[in-house]
Amino acid sequence: MARIVAIDYGRKRVGLAVTDPFQIIANGLDTVAAKDVLTYLEKYFQTEEVECIVVGYPKQMNNEDSESVKYLKPFLGQLKKKFPEIPIELVDERFTSKIAFQTMIDGGLGKKARRDKAMIDKVSAAIILQSYMETKRNLF
Repeated sequence: MARIVAIDYGRKRVGLAVTDPFQIIANGLDTVAAKDVLTYLEKYFQTEEVECIVVGYPKQMNNEDSESVKYLKPFLGQLKKKFPEIPIELVDERFTSKIAFQTMIDGGLGKKARRDKAMIDKVSAAIILQSYMETKRNLF
């Protein structure tokens, strides 16, 4: 089996997460500057087989697109152009940053570690990926 990569896209930083090859567990992979994410993924895809890319899609409480979508759409276009052979799935990312922060508290991380926005982005990507995997499992 191939891995699934998740992206929590931000204008400055991008959190990345990945499954194990058997798609059982989602783990944070890295946090990369937004300008470097396509290059990072290209290198990663050269060494790992990837089945699909899951991207967090920002929505508001009323289910309409968030203001952030205007920054995400150009990135999605670049992603599709750079990796046309890899399917891209969008996943509702509402509350992932809050869940990530709470997960870090529950995991015993101190205040200094919880202020690390790169860590929050990476944990958010893992939560997006875990959510996708759970939804996928429930369909089969």
